[in-house]
Amino acid sequence: MNFQGWEWIILLVALLLLFGAKKLPELARSLGASSKEFKKGLEDGARDAETTTDKVAEATDKVAEVTDKVAEVDTSPDDS
Repeated sequence: MNFQGWEWIILLVALLLLFGAKKLPELARSLGASSKEFKKGLEDGARDAETTTDKVAEATDKVAEVTDKVAEVDTSPDDS
């Protein structure tokens, strides 16, 4: 949704009429803080997902190593 100049003016006038001049700065601060917290949450979620992916990759590598060792033991000739 792209607003043109006059649409912004109408929107600001409507907000001014609805909330009053004293409430608008408080609402703007609140909106800014919410936006900042949302972005921080997204970054934290991405970081957690990356960490989890790394841990899964490490666990997969360890399982592959153990599987290879088990395969070596199963295929070694009996000494009896």
